[in-house]
Amino acid sequence: MSDPEEMQAIQRGGLYVSLRDPEATQLPPEAYTQRFTYSSAPAAPTPGHWSAAAPLPLPRSEMAWATSEGDRMHVIGGYGAGRVARPYHHVFDTSLGRWIELAPIPRGANHIGVAALDGVVYAFGGFVEQNRVAVPDCYAYVVADNRWHSIRPLSRGTRGAISVVAHGGLLHAVGGRDTRSVDWHEAYDPKGDIWKTLAPVPGPRDHAAAISLGDRIHVAGGRMDTFDFNTGMHVAYDAKADAWEERAPMPTPRSGHGGVAWRGRFFCMGGEGTRRVFGENEAYDPNSDAWRAYSPMLTPRHGMGAAVVGDAIHVAGGGPMNGGSFQSSVHEVFSV
Repeated sequence: MSDPEEMQAIQRGGLYVSLRDPEATQLPPEAYTQRFTYSSAPAAPTPGHWSAAAPLPLPRSEMAWATSEGDRMHVIGGYGAGRVARPYHHVFDTSLGRWIELAPIPRGANHIGVAALDGVVYAFGGFVEQNRVAVPDCYAYVVADNRWHSIRPLSRGTRGAISVVAHGGLLHAVGGRDTRSVDWHEAYDPKGDIWKTLAPVPGPRDHAAAISLGDRIHVAGGRMDTFDFNTGMHVAYDAKADAWEERAPMPTPRSGHGGVAWRGRFFCMGGEGTRRVFGENEAYDPNSDAWRAYSPMLTPRHGMGAAVVGDAIHVAGGGPMNGGSFQSSVHEVFSV
């Protein structure tokens, strides 16, 4: 990293830093009053546990979200070191047990939607100001070459906080926000470098979690324009029928949460709401169409990177209080 602000942030160390005041590295009291971990879902028989892992090289947030490829988790873009449109590309290598820095994304942004497919990490859209001024830019990072390539931009228009998921050989971009939340659903075909428009997701939303589980894409939570209007709505997409169907709603309505497919379930953790930063860790079982509550996060956060690497869920960075005023370098791992 050559940016002096970044180097100073690394040298200061610590788990937290204010976006606007680099000297503020301790959370204010209100951050702790915002933490919320109660779930109305029945407790899982085996709740699992969280453990601390190597922190990010510097505090970051609003990555939205992360993806895994091989034995590595890729965390791209976001806020950090006093700016809101960073080109960061930090990777946690489980075989090494540490973070490494790889080629930065060509255009720094926050709330970039990411997913991996066949040895390539895809990055769609994002914002270049604080949660606003969306861009249509899309890139493909070839892992073997450590290089980014520009690909065809979003076809429906500029937006950030898109839910991106690899499914059936395509990259699905669901929802997101330009000046307002949208219900757009389009899929990118990497073989032809083309986009196609698909059935819109029920309920315009951004900051939602999306995963591929079995033969469906699942989307849960998110917000309509702001976190004052969070939803717990959960829908599943059948690609063969190009149709959505409602499933059991997520017990804790929230946005900016992590979402991963793990052990046949849809896990959602963290997120934010009005005067709330959530630590709930809830999982949906498609066989019973029901949610269960697992052990809550040690450090509630939103706008973090979450991905499955090996047989564990890694959650890195994120905002420890609602909004974008503070970033964290906290990295925690959930396992059962």
